[in-house]
Amino acid sequence: MYVLIERFISRLTLEQLNNFAIKNNLYLSDNEALFVYDFVKKNWQFILSNHGNIDIDRYKEKFSEENFIKIKKLVKEYALKYANYL
Repeated sequence: MYVLIERFISRLTLEQLNNFAIKNNLYLSDNEALFVYDFVKKNWQFILSNHGNIDIDRYKEKFSEENFIKIKKLVKEYALKYANYL
């Protein structure tokens, strides 16, 4: 599973990230999208090993208030959805 995730992350594009966000009713500014993209690319191993227990509040200033609320919700939803696989 780890190798598949590593391969997916290595090929992840900013456009794919934006499409995922839009699909989840999240419209990121260019700066917000770049921050998320860079964060995921650099920290995906940490994210996986901590099973969604990341202190999202540390990054609150990187997002609009509305987007931050949506991001927190998405992180919780996906952490619960995929917890058994990680």
